[in-house]
Amino acid sequence: MMNCWTKAANNEPLPWPRRKKMSSQPLSISIITACRNSEAVIGHCIESVLSQDYPSEHIIVDGCSSDNTLAIVRRYSSRIARVISEPDQGMYDAMNKGIAAATGDLLGILNSDDYYAHEGVLSRVAGALESSGADSCYGDLVYVDPRDTSKVVRRWKSRPYERKLFLRGWMPPHPTFFVRRAVYEKLGSFRLDLGTAADYELMLRFLMKHGISTCHIPEVLVVMRTGGAAGRSLFTRLRANRADKRAWKVNGLKPRPWTIVVKPLSKMGQFLFRAPKSGLR
Repeated sequence: MMNCWTKAANNEPLPWPRRKKMSSQPLSISIITACRNSEAVIGHCIESVLSQDYPSEHIIVDGCSSDNTLAIVRRYSSRIARVISEPDQGMYDAMNKGIAAATGDLLGILNSDDYYAHEGVLSRVAGALESSGADSCYGDLVYVDPRDTSKVVRRWKSRPYERKLFLRGWMPPHPTFFVRRAVYEKLGSFRLDLGTAADYELMLRFLMKHGISTCHIPEVLVVMRTGGAAGRSLFTRLRANRADKRAWKVNGLKPRPWTIVVKPLSKMGQFLFRAPKSGLR
């Protein structure tokens, strides 16, 4: 069952205009993949987009790879809408370039380490936004062992959106966050001065500050390879608390005294979930 958020806090008027449901034309989707020296995974990422049962515009933004990444990308050149390869200021700068180049009604971010959980992900996303008229949607995410992708090491099971959840340290899994291009055009893209908190700040800005509507799709949409030991990942997040606090400040939002502290701690429960090797949903 899909759950959608369409009311602001305390039933206040919504700051973002609601959309009519079921447009006459199907939604077009752009998928943006940022990569650099990703020869081991970029092929799998591209294949997961090509295997979808819903068409999309795939944009690859490469940060001047020095390995065989671009050679692999060129094998798919006839089926990739655009390839940008030039120096950048990091992952979020690359994402911003992809957002600026995208022409789809709906934009999704799929980094080179990630892939879609099944071939019907994009059709599920398009169907959710077509039927609800929402401005965005998100789902669940699993992290897998980079050497054995059938082994789930962490499960990020999300929940229907409520504005107060951000105050409790919650956030949607950003790799599953699909947003209408019109939202980016009006509210902006990633802030490069926020570092690793850039995706957190963008979702705070879109969902909490401006109140765009959103839907939760209660199934795994994206699979992500882990980048290191679990303990190291949590420690990194704890050290990022200062950037998370700035994400609230730049938007004129005030967190609770405990919000920034519980944000990384809330992720610990994700390591208690496991999925069977067959089927990630």
